Amino acid sequence: MAQIEVKVRLDLPPGVELLGYERCGEGHGFEVKFPPPDFCRCERCGREEAATYEYKNTVYVVRDLDLWGQPSFLIFQPCFHRCSRCGHRQEHFAPFKRKKVMYTYRFEEYVLRMLIGSNEEEVAQRLGISAETVALVVENQLKDDKQIDPERLIKHVGFDEISLKKRHKLYVTLMTDLTDPDSPKVLAVARGRDTVAAKQCLGKLSREQRAAVKTHRVDMGKVYGPVCNDLLPNSRLVVDRFHVAKQFNDVVDDLRKKNHAEVQGPVVEGRAEAVPLADVGVPAGPEGPEARGTRGFGKPLCRVARVERPV
Repeated sequence: MAQIEVKVRLDLPPGVELLGYERCGEGHGFEVKFPPPDFCRCERCGREEAATYEYKNTVYVVRDLDLWGQPSFLIFQPCFHRCSRCGHRQEHFAPFKRKKVMYTYRFEEYVLRMLIGSNEEEVAQRLGISAETVALVVENQLKDDKQIDPERLIKHVGFDEISLKKRHKLYVTLMTDLTDPDSPKVLAVARGRDTVAAKQCLGKLSREQRAAVKTHRVDMGKVYGPVCNDLLPNSRLVVDRFHVAKQFNDVVDDLRKKNHAEVQGPVVEGRAEAVPLADVGVPAGPEGPEARGTRGFGKPLCRVARVERPV
């Protein structure tokens, strides 16, 4: 069997050192280590002393970001310090995950980004985790009082709403730093999708940071845009192409259902009919609505196949 050597550049959490790699079925395991602190304060009696760590005979397997579309895991050996005064054994937790969970902080942010345009059940099925885990990730993010570094330079921000459950009004607002498009960073999470949630997210930015923002990217709703226009004085609105295309397709689909509601059976090819720009939400230009959607291109903006009822 032919063998090849593959080199991968890993973006490990700060302070984490890679020790080894092992392929586990359709997953990837990375053995890592991290330096524990030199001093430890006992959670029970409050005594602070030089740490003397003992390592367990087991390992922890923590879910991390996907690699090549497959799950990857950070594997490490946990350690603990025993207080010399009260004998309390206190575990030193990894700096890249929160207590009592088995996934990293950046995996939590990845779950939040996956929820944009989706819901708990779909994201859970896609990532191979339970819907309860997805809900716990969102709840932990809402409880965290994230502090944004005042020295962080933020030029582009994005606002998105995520729906936790189908047919339920359970929404969460995300504010993301899009300055580096290859590595977006979730800056703030707020419950709801209203003006209060948007202001709560922008309130975490300093006045200087808000003035430095050049663009804010939002959907075509009536909530995020006006708030950003008020609190981001030097920023301009950028509408995501996804939302423009979605609204366009929704209008076309509604017109199709309205004009051909009684069609049953297979669709047959027929004469095409033009769709005016006014019907898809595009304002009329200087030539007026009489242009019937040409907009200076010499032909209709789009054509939709006419559906005829078979004889």
